Amino acid sequence: MKLKRDARTLKQNGLASLRRGLEIFNAYDDNGRTESVLLHLQHCSEMLIKALLVQRSQPVFDKEKGISIGLEKALNVATSSGYITAGQAGTIRALDAMRDAAQHWMLVLTEDVLYLNARALITTIDELLQEHFDDSLADHLPLRVLPISTQPLQDFDLLIDREYRQIAELLAPKKRARDEARGRIRALLAMEGHVTDTIAVSERDIDRIERAIRNATPVENVFPRLMTLASNVAGEGPTVKVRFTKKEGAPVRFVSGDDPAAAAAIREVDLQKKYYLSPQSLAERLKLTAPKCKALRDHLNVDADPANVMVFEFGSQRHPRYSDNALRILHEANTAENVDIAWRNRPR
Repeated sequence: MKLKRDARTLKQNGLASLRRGLEIFNAYDDNGRTESVLLHLQHCSEMLIKALLVQRSQPVFDKEKGISIGLEKALNVATSSGYITAGQAGTIRALDAMRDAAQHWMLVLTEDVLYLNARALITTIDELLQEHFDDSLADHLPLRVLPISTQPLQDFDLLIDREYRQIAELLAPKKRARDEARGRIRALLAMEGHVTDTIAVSERDIDRIERAIRNATPVENVFPRLMTLASNVAGEGPTVKVRFTKKEGAPVRFVSGDDPAAAAAIREVDLQKKYYLSPQSLAERLKLTAPKCKALRDHLNVDADPANVMVFEFGSQRHPRYSDNALRILHEANTAENVDIAWRNRPR
C-alpha cells in the first residue's frame, strides 16, 4: 500500500518502538523491565493510530493549541469513524492507563498480567496492520521475538480473583506491604480501560478500593466492570492470540453515586460525570444570578444532600459540583416568590 509521507514515518516509528519493547520484554534483566515495556508499547500504539488517521485524511493536530492530539483523542476519532473496534481501542486504552500509572507513580504488574495485556496488544497491532496498511507483523518480526512467557495463561476470572486475594493478603495487619498492594490495585483499575472509554487511575479511587478490600468486600462489588470481561486465547507459544471480549449475558449493574454499599465501585471519573455543574453553571441553567441561586440552594438545603453536591479537591482548592438531581430540585422551586423569600432570608 502506498502511504502518505507522514503516515509512513509514523508507522515506522511505531514499529521501531514495538521492536524495542519486545526486546526488553524478552530480556533477562528485570530492573525497570515492566515500565520500559509499557512505555514502548504505548508509543507504538499511538504512532500506529495516528498513522491510520493521517492515511485516512483525519486531522491529528489541535487547531487551538497547534500541537498533536493525544492518544485518547486519537482513539476516540478512530473509534467514532469506524476504523477500529471498541475491543481494539479498549486493549490500547488499558495499556495506556498502565503506562500512565507506571510513568507517573508506581505500578505492580505480575508477569502473567503483563504478558496477557502485551499479547492482546500484539494481536490488536497485527489486526490494524492487516486491516489498514495491507501489512502484518510477520513481515517485520520473526515469531521468536514476540512476547514469550514460561507461565501458562490463566482464565481471566481466576487471574482477577487471584490478584484480589493477593492484595487482601498484602493489606493484612502487620504485613507492611501497602505500597505493593496499592500498586496492584492500580493495575486492576487500568484494566478497566478494556470496558470503558474514560479511564483514570485516581488516588481517591485507590483509597476507596483499599478500604473495601480491608472490609472484605467481594471482588464483584469493587470491580464490577472487570466482571463483564473475558479473555479469548487462541493458538500456542509464539503464535498465541489474545482478545478481550465482553462476557455473553454478563449482568449490567447500575450503581448509584449516593449508594454507600457500592462506594468502592464508584470511580472518580464517574463521579465527575454525575456531578458536572459548577455553581455558576447551575445559576445559568436557572437563569438566576449566582448570589440568588446560592440563596435558593441554602433555602432548600440542597448542599446538605450528597446526592446533590460533591466537593472535588485539587491540591488546596475545593470545587463544589452539582448533579442533575440538584438542578431538578432547584428548577421545581424556581419561582419568583420562592426566590424572593430565599433572598430575604439569606445570611447577612
